Amino acid sequence: MATPLTFAIPKGRILEEALPVMERAGVVPEEAFHDKGNRSLTFATTREDLRLIRVRAFDVATFVAHGAAQVGIVGSDVIEEFDYSDLYAPVDLAIGHCRLSLAAPADVPEAGAGASHMRVATKYPNVTRRWFERQGIQAECVKLNGAMEIAPALGLARRIVDLVSSGRTLAENGLEERDVIMQVSARLIVNRAALKTDPRVGELVERFRTVAAAPDAS
Repeated sequence: MATPLTFAIPKGRILEEALPVMERAGVVPEEAFHDKGNRSLTFATTREDLRLIRVRAFDVATFVAHGAAQVGIVGSDVIEEFDYSDLYAPVDLAIGHCRLSLAAPADVPEAGAGASHMRVATKYPNVTRRWFERQGIQAECVKLNGAMEIAPALGLARRIVDLVSSGRTLAENGLEERDVIMQVSARLIVNRAALKTDPRVGELVERFRTVAAAPDAS
């Protein structure tokens, strides 16, 4: 039997929406996957030639880009942050919709109000720097992996760049959304080398493409 393919999926916000899409594409995890007390990171599927790994979203991109996993699902925010040359995102799955936005307290001036330099707290320093460069501003990015909304109140940075869905969390922490940096949705990603050398990867791409194009895909 050929070596099983490894399919990387993210913990967190995308996973719940991704599971029905995966099932329609024929990727169904074993029962143990749904046990919330199960701390395993690797799971079998109903396909003998395919296993799942469940890791942090940023790690999905790393595993696939380096060929440790051949296929994965991750948000376009992660893809843009890392910009791996060995990563190919052929299918927009039309799930996991949100936006990456700049936010600040109400008393903080707009980003382009005469400033040439500003400090920003974010999980996305590369995307953030590029966006500010287009505004003619040098951004000093303070990397945080969570609790972004308290950075302004504690004086770490007056502005943040983070994912926004309803905007409720921002409002509860005294912040307002200023600019949308990018719209985000979940994508199927594959390793470029694996796509060229393993026909099973191409088959999975076509299965997910068909599912995403179906009227009830989202």
